[in-house]
Amino acid sequence: MKKLVILALAALFSGSALALHCPADMKKIDAALTASPKLTDAQMSEVKQLRADGEALHKAGKHQESVDTLAKAMKILGI
Repeated sequence: MKKLVILALAALFSGSALALHCPADMKKIDAALTASPKLTDAQMSEVKQLRADGEALHKAGKHQESVDTLAKAMKILGI
């Protein structure tokens, strides 16, 4: 029983942590974009789309998907 309670609490707090992670990642992406990164037009378009998708997923409460999507954008940007 104790393990079940601990597991439930861990799941609850991990969701909250992911919810806070998304805005931080979006800020990093926005900062990198304002620094005029050396990307092709296709890469820039992909980063902007991934950023927008990540924000939409965050607002929809799909935080793990948002974090994963934003991570793709950050990888392209090298952050």
